[in-house]
Amino acid sequence: MSGQGNTITIPCPYLDFFAGDRQQHLLAAILNQLVFWSGKSHLEEGWFYKEHAVIAKEVRASSEDVIRKAMSKIITQYLPGVIEEKKRKVNGTPKMHYRINEEALIGVIFPPLLDSALKPNGNGSQAESKRLSSRMETAHEPNPGNGSQAESILYTDLKTDKYLQITSSPETSSPDENLSTDGSDSQKGKWGTPEDLQCAEWIFGRIKQLYEKAAETDGEVSRPRDPNWNTWANDIRLMRTIDGRSHRQICELFKRVQRDSFWIKNILSPSKLRDKWDELSLKLSPANVSEQVDPFSSSFNCDDTIPPGFRG
Repeated sequence: MSGQGNTITIPCPYLDFFAGDRQQHLLAAILNQLVFWSGKSHLEEGWFYKEHAVIAKEVRASSEDVIRKAMSKIITQYLPGVIEEKKRKVNGTPKMHYRINEEALIGVIFPPLLDSALKPNGNGSQAESKRLSSRMETAHEPNPGNGSQAESILYTDLKTDKYLQITSSPETSSPDENLSTDGSDSQKGKWGTPEDLQCAEWIFGRIKQLYEKAAETDGEVSRPRDPNWNTWANDIRLMRTIDGRSHRQICELFKRVQRDSFWIKNILSPSKLRDKWDELSLKLSPANVSEQVDPFSSSFNCDDTIPPGFRG
């Protein structure tokens, strides 16, 4: 029962890309299948078709409708311009076909690596960049050994552990190095913008002040560890790009959270804030909130102004 034929393999970079989404594993599994079948297609110009019912069976989804909605989310929200849709006839019957721009997909899934790959290495060459380009060019060329289709650079088989996988650099990087410097999300993929990081830092600063205040009366309370800034910035990005919240709205709601005696103990990260957003917005709206005790009272000097530069 635990053999390869009974398992579903999902590349970790796909899971990382959809991090923070409630359907993370489903979306990653579907993307994996789309990439797989794209590499197996013999149709012209890279088109391929796969019915929702078949994908649902492959990833063990509950229904075709679940797959249809999830694929729509992937194509329109996460990968616009990367995966194309078009109805084409198969034996006279119109079928929805898909085409993946592999180069664009690689740029979204592995942005930090591509950035470093395009920079000269220690010998002044661009060897890694050439290797990437070579793999992309041969992704759909016949294999001279057996005439079969070459494996896609992004290919992962459901029943094997074979990945043509780009590995990330072992060197660690700071949060700023993983964030876009021009304000665009596409430049650095899933990590977000410097403003997303700044918003995450502001939230953590408020949480840290809460612990420091508690430590004044309880010597066993210690300062919290710094979070994973990539994850926190990505959660802010998701609230902004997927949920339509501005940085100002995020900060304002978190300020209200910290004035509530119950929620202040339960909302300690951007992901929790996102998960409970609708409930918090309703319960903590000015019309529904009675006089609350502010943990950051006048006896504790706290700057709760929203950092400049956030979009309102």
